Amino acid sequence: MAVVAHPLSSTVVIRYQVGENPSGAPIIRQKSLNNVKADATDQDIYDVAAAFFGLSERVVIQTILRKNYDLIDE
Repeated sequence: MAVVAHPLSSTVVIRYQVGENPSGAPIIRQKSLNNVKADATDQDIYDVAAAFFGLSERVVIQTILRKNYDLIDE
């Protein structure tokens, strides 16, 4: 039997810098945007995350997309 992956919702995790510690190393925080539609394109997701953080003074370090699938044995 074949396994079929049915897309569920996704999560975007945006890692950003909030400052530096006394030794000069960056202090990193992250914000998760949950329940992203499974059929949203990667470019659209990135554009929304960039626009969201474009309203902030924080420096975005990394944008991570976590996709969730339901695996069904058919």
